[in-house]
Amino acid sequence: MPDTTEVQDGLKIGDGAVTRIKLLIENEGNPEMKLRIGVTGGGCSGFQYNFSLDATVNDDDLVFERDGVNVVVDEVSVPFVNGAVLDFKADLMGQYFTVENPNATSTCGCGTSFSV
Repeated sequence: MPDTTEVQDGLKIGDGAVTRIKLLIENEGNPEMKLRIGVTGGGCSGFQYNFSLDATVNDDDLVFERDGVNVVVDEVSVPFVNGAVLDFKADLMGQYFTVENPNATSTCGCGTSFSV
């Protein structure tokens, strides 16, 4: 389990995610950028996570902050990630964001889709 020294309402942000988000924002050259997580229908298990950088915060978004980085989740996606841990891993399979989600009843092998 990743170290999550700061817990926010519904979403925990691990150390690896904080480090990676800071690097992505630095590479973009826009300190207003935030990591956006969305959940959409699809993938091999029914739902899938979408990750993108976004400078916009919409009225229905919730913003979770840790160590100076912001993660934005739209209101519809929040119930799907409530209690989840966002982290970033680098291993022999590649580099990628992970979501350890207690709401998921099953996940696919690649970890980007899940069912509830």
